[in-house]
Amino acid sequence: MDNQITAFSIDPNTALLIVIAAIATYLTRIGGYVLMSSMKRIPPRLESALNAVPAAVLTTLVAQPFVYGGWDIKIAMAVALAVGLRFPGLTLLAVGWAAVMAARYGFGLGA
Repeated sequence: MDNQITAFSIDPNTALLIVIAAIATYLTRIGGYVLMSSMKRIPPRLESALNAVPAAVLTTLVAQPFVYGGWDIKIAMAVALAVGLRFPGLTLLAVGWAAVMAARYGFGLGA
């Protein structure tokens, strides 16, 4: 058999990296569960920190594209914010997608 790379071949180092990343992901997820289940009561400071996590994650996902993205992204995010204050998530996604497509292809902004 020759050493030709095909669409289904995988480098051993890549396979090892995938396995290590899967193990690390599993350990961090199960570690949080084990730690929280071992507590009889969650301290107030820890509860406050855990309550802040969704906002922190959302900020990290939104801030960079808003600051470094083009006008199409900024317009879509502003429209999605306005719609998100009034309508549920699926509506927000559909209107945000429509806004970025309109900005890109209707007005020629962005990518």
